[in-house]
Amino acid sequence: MGRGELYSVNNLTIIKMKNIPTTFNVLSIDIGGSHIKATVLNEDGKELEAYKSEETPNPASPEKVLEAIKKLVANFDAYNYVSVGFPGFIKGGIIQTAPNLGTKMWHGFDLEKRLGKLLGKPTKVVNDADLQGIGVVDGKGFEILVTLGTGFGTAFLKNGELFPHIELAHHPVTKKKDYDKYVGEKALKKKGVKKWNKRMKKVISILKIVFNYDQLYISGGNAQAIKFTLDENIKIVTNEDGIKGGAMLWKK
Repeated sequence: MGRGELYSVNNLTIIKMKNIPTTFNVLSIDIGGSHIKATVLNEDGKELEAYKSEETPNPASPEKVLEAIKKLVANFDAYNYVSVGFPGFIKGGIIQTAPNLGTKMWHGFDLEKRLGKLLGKPTKVVNDADLQGIGVVDGKGFEILVTLGTGFGTAFLKNGELFPHIELAHHPVTKKKDYDKYVGEKALKKKGVKKWNKRMKKVISILKIVFNYDQLYISGGNAQAIKFTLDENIKIVTNEDGIKGGAMLWKK
């Protein structure tokens, strides 16, 4: 945050803090397989700027994604910190996998460092589902968030605290398909809404039996394609709800 400077007034020691922002505003960015979204939040997660979206470049190379982000946030200037959700596995801000963007292009890329340099602000990068998870959960008991977009993302939390990230999307759900291939966007388009809903029923039943969650949240653009009645402890939330996790990330 900043460093203190000691000085005395009438024999009292005073600490004068330097370089501490007077506000706590966070630029929250969600990088998805089809779109990149952004807004500016206050410390409570309230939006201070209109929620904006830009198509994800194709191919989604690191440099092209950085260019898209720079364009997207060009008019966002009232922020002190940056939070980023990325669709893959991240360690220390460095991308390990990016299944829906291209792992070969992204592996080993220090997105946290590069974005921090590009935007000139302290930056944190985490998995996109994890970022959404901390933004939507109630913080009571064992809660799971799944995202239904280009792929299938997951976040696991206990009393509001994130578990280490688990790429459940790439665990087999059938002999030939993992969750990404089974209920991802390509499966929805290929199989149609009716068959895709049958698959989603199966996926939810697996989550229920394996994890015995207290609350399940479903997010992502394809969440609206769900046509069957959900249990009382299952809630559909929006990407906009999830991006509010950007403020929570700096409180962890």
